[in-house]
Order: sequence, then C-alpha cells, then structure tokens
Amino acid sequence: MEREVKKKEKLHCCQLCEKTFTEKKSLKRHYLTHTKEKPHVCEVCPAAFARKNALNVHYRIHTKEKPFSCDNCGKMFSWRKNLEAHLLTHKERKCFPCTLCGKMLLTERGLSIHNLTHTGEKAHTCEFCNTSFSLKRNLNRHYLVHSNEKIYTCDICSQSFSQKNTLQDHHLVHTKERPHICEVCGSKFSQKSNLYRHLLVHTKEKLHICAICNASFSYKHALQRHLFCHSKEKPFKCDLCEKKFARKYDLKTHSLKHTQEKPHICDVCRKGFPSKKNLNRHYLTHTKEKPYVCDFCGRGFSQKVFLKRHCNVVHNKKIKKK
Repeated sequence: MEREVKKKEKLHCCQLCEKTFTEKKSLKRHYLTHTKEKPHVCEVCPAAFARKNALNVHYRIHTKEKPFSCDNCGKMFSWRKNLEAHLLTHKERKCFPCTLCGKMLLTERGLSIHNLTHTGEKAHTCEFCNTSFSLKRNLNRHYLVHSNEKIYTCDICSQSFSQKNTLQDHHLVHTKERPHICEVCGSKFSQKSNLYRHLLVHTKEKLHICAICNASFSYKHALQRHLFCHSKEKPFKCDLCEKKFARKYDLKTHSLKHTQEKPHICDVCRKGFPSKKNLNRHYLTHTKEKPYVCDFCGRGFSQKVFLKRHCNVVHNKKIKKK
C-alpha cells in the first residue's frame, strides 16, 4: 500500500529538471518556470503572469479592492503582507536598524527592502520599456503608464493622471507653489526635476559625452539625439509624404503635422502642442525660466533660437552646432 502511494506521488515528473509533482496541473504550472511563458494577461494594462492567482492579485491595483482588514483598528489592505506588517504596529515593537544610515525598520523584510536604497539594485524590469525598479510594487504602478489608465484625479480641475506623484506635482499649478529654490540665483520651481535641469545653467556641467566625437551634453536625451548624426540611418518612413526619420518618436511627432493633432496639453493654460519638446519650451513662458545663457555677457534666454540670434547680432559670434 505504501509503495502505491509513493508511486502516485512521483507520477508526474518534469523532463527538464526531474522535479516531481503529485498532480498534473502542478507540473503544467511548473513548466512555465522553464519556458518563461506568461499566459495570463491583464485586460487593463500590459502586465502578464505565469499563474492565474497572481493575475487576480494584480487586479487589485486597478480595482482598489482591500480584502484584508485589521481586527484591532479596522484599517483595510489590498495585500496580506501589508496587513501583516501593519499588525506589528499594534504589538510591542522590535525594530531592525539599518547599519548604514541608522533608520529603524519594523520587519526584517522592511530592512532588506530599505537596503536597496543604498545598494541601488533594481531587479524588477518593465518588459515594454526596460525601465528598472528596486521594488515590485513600483513596477506594477509603472505599468499604468503603458495601459494609459489614469486613476488619480485632480479634485480642482478633474484632470486625471496615471501616477500619484504626477498628480501631486500638478496640484502645484493650482496652489502656485514653487517649493524648489535655486541656491545660486533664487529662481523657484514647482518640480525638483526642473530645478536640477536649471542648475546646469550655473554649473555648465556636460556629463554626457559622445564616444565617437567627444562632443559633450548637459542632458542625456541631447546626447541620444546627437548620436543619430553619426549613424545617418533613417529607418522610419512617413506613409504620407515619404519623409524619413532616425527615431520612431520623430516620425510620430511628424505625423501630427498631417493629422493636425496637438496631444500635449499645458497644465496651466490648456494650450495644445504637437510635441512634448514644444510643450516644454512653452512651459518656460509660465515659469519665466531662462536656461540658455550667453557665454559672453551672461544674459539668459527662454529659447535657444533667441540665444543664437543674440550672439550673432550683439557679439557677432555664431554658436557651434552640436
């Protein structure tokens, strides 16, 4: 009798790693670990999963369902592990200190997650754009960008956003707050990223260097755009006018000239633009920022074309094209 039970236990064997299973469905599910196949696809965003129950759990990101409740205070959670971490706040706390910065964490798992902020490790990568994240929940939140689902809505103007931090930045449009201040000239900005970009005006730093001709750039996207001048390759062709482009994004932007679409909307005045580049340039009219500074007299300009004209007329100098 015992031999029959043992035979039954080892009836379903994986041909790749020889691992055994008592049920055929368990073996089929196990094979997905070898094939990397993810047959269960989210109907809302592009996320896909090997197991159906993982997809069901993922759906809580979209539905905001919170099935796990704390018996002590009634607080609700979407995931059991979050409830378990919360329950520790009702017990006598046993803290785990970070050896690098001294921060106290409630759980060992919390400490290991916190340590990623020091190591810079980003193990969770988006399958669609290769952006990496240190936490899986941040990757799941990022998938909303690809699904175009906008679940965060502004209480004031009803504009919707896919990311919570984008909504928080948007609120500054209504409050007129500019909490990020340049220590050099006192210029104020609503977003930290705009402050960092502005600081390059003062530092003149050009950290992004072309490996082919050693030309240097302040911004990574400027270097990437520059690299196409070396390749001369233009694989993206417009179906309407036969014009060719080195980048798919440039073709997409060009196509808007034919359709007359202006999908990039200014949060401040609601004016539309065919490209993000044009929108970013337009934002300078609201922020009064002048990132293009003359090397000869220090005068600032909101657009590069104005700086070029100034140098040509006032200083009789031409800015070298990069």
